[in-house]
Amino acid sequence: MDRLRLSIVCISISIAVCLIAAGQSTDSQQDKDKAQALQETVARPLTEKQKKRKEAQLKKELESPYRKWLNEDVTYIITDEERSAFKRLQTDEEREQFIESFWLRRDPTPDTIENEFKEEHYRRIAYANEHYPSGIPGWKTDRGRIYIVYGPPDEIDDHSSGGSYERPMEEGGGTTSTYPFQDWRYRYIDGIGNNVIIEFVDPTMSGEFHMTMDASEKDALLYVPGAGLTMMEQMGMSTKNQRFQNTDGTHNGSAWGNMQPESMNEFTRLDTYAKLHTPPKVKFPDLEAAVYSKISYNVLPCKVRTDFFPVTDASVLTYVTVQFDNKDLQYTSKEGLQRATVNVFGRITTMTRRIVTTFEDTVAVDAPPQMLQAYQAQKSIYQKAIPLAPGTYRLNVVSKDLTAGNMNNFEQSIVVPRLDPDKASFSSVMLADIIEKVPMKSIGAGQFIIGDSKVRPRMGDVFKHDEKMGIYFKVYNLGADQDTHKPLGTVEYELVRSGSNEKIFDVTQDFSEIPDASAAQMTIEKFLPLKSLLPGQYTLQMKIVDKSRNQTLTPSAKFTVT
Repeated sequence: MDRLRLSIVCISISIAVCLIAAGQSTDSQQDKDKAQALQETVARPLTEKQKKRKEAQLKKELESPYRKWLNEDVTYIITDEERSAFKRLQTDEEREQFIESFWLRRDPTPDTIENEFKEEHYRRIAYANEHYPSGIPGWKTDRGRIYIVYGPPDEIDDHSSGGSYERPMEEGGGTTSTYPFQDWRYRYIDGIGNNVIIEFVDPTMSGEFHMTMDASEKDALLYVPGAGLTMMEQMGMSTKNQRFQNTDGTHNGSAWGNMQPESMNEFTRLDTYAKLHTPPKVKFPDLEAAVYSKISYNVLPCKVRTDFFPVTDASVLTYVTVQFDNKDLQYTSKEGLQRATVNVFGRITTMTRRIVTTFEDTVAVDAPPQMLQAYQAQKSIYQKAIPLAPGTYRLNVVSKDLTAGNMNNFEQSIVVPRLDPDKASFSSVMLADIIEKVPMKSIGAGQFIIGDSKVRPRMGDVFKHDEKMGIYFKVYNLGADQDTHKPLGTVEYELVRSGSNEKIFDVTQDFSEIPDASAAQMTIEKFLPLKSLLPGQYTLQMKIVDKSRNQTLTPSAKFTVT
């Protein structure tokens, strides 16, 4: 009996020990599961590659059109107060309203539809990009900045090749040799004064002209003992070493007879230099405007086309061209002439019908009575250049013949392309009947002006057998040679007759043969004689090979010969 009891006790103890062990094992497994879950929850440190990828992704998200508008389009003309206010905005709608108000405040004719200040500003950016690039886009250079803010100078003293130079007496006189430099003279700049002279010097001989207030910076013999002496140094009244003891931060020689003009005074130069880096004052108060229009439909035949030429990553000059056949217009006798008048109203809206901009103009045809039939066989063409941010819009063009009362409404969606800063790209390809250079004072003024050229597109791309066809387009963001900062590559032109695949000609041109070609922007201007072509349809195929980036672009255009 005692043995039985002892056995029962031993079995009970064994069972208890097993249960305790099992409980401990379960607890241990649960602890391991918790530890593993905790380890999975805690984020692992990112690798350097992952960090760079995330930073690039974040930077791309932040580089919205609004940020580019702030840091590129208006960076030179926006005030500190406006910049701070813009950064505090929370929604895109608020930013759009701010941008609209920004341009309205600067509109010199707020009672009209057009904003001449805005249009001129973007024309200047386009001109700077075309003429002042030097390894960086033209708008980023000192000459580009001054041109954008103050426009073309009244005079340019150009020494872009450097060489021998006779100093003016205020710089000490005497002969020296200089690096390339330019002196821009403005007769008057509001807020700065009269006879403002801005000097740009290229001491590295790389095409990078930077603004300077030290007239001695262009002196290539400055550090050569006994060379390039001033008049006083030649006469023993001063030494070259004294130039390096100046306390105004320059190495200018003493003016002849110590007759230093006010413009060379240290404080005057500092004051002018500071003012040239300050955004111009806003002359006009805030304005609000709303445009209401009633559009009627009728028949007045017209052709409309749009072309796109990027200016910056965030803005594209959109050219809207409208053409009427003179035979479709009604004429009335006025002041001894037969006159037809058409009013043109244009409106660009977002796809949700929010108005982005409007424009309106009058197209008039005046014909002597005896030549009316000849004038009726011609065409009238009108064009408007409008800066737009990349995106999709709705274009309405309404025209009204004032004599007959006929009206017509043209409507289409337009997609304004975005310029990718990391890839080569091209603008619209214009087939034109006129391509010609314009004087400097006419740049950006009048219709059909792109940069420093007048380019009138041929509506419908139909040309006569005895005409020359102009080819005009721009290429952006090409790769650049590290030494010359010039693009490397070729443009191949191939003409094919439609239907037969017959190749008429195949010509290749090197980038170095294209005038003013730069990595930031290259302009293609060509004329193609059509005398050797039979009537029919043709396709002009172009192949642009960027050897630096190993990238190929293939713009093309179709046209008809009659």
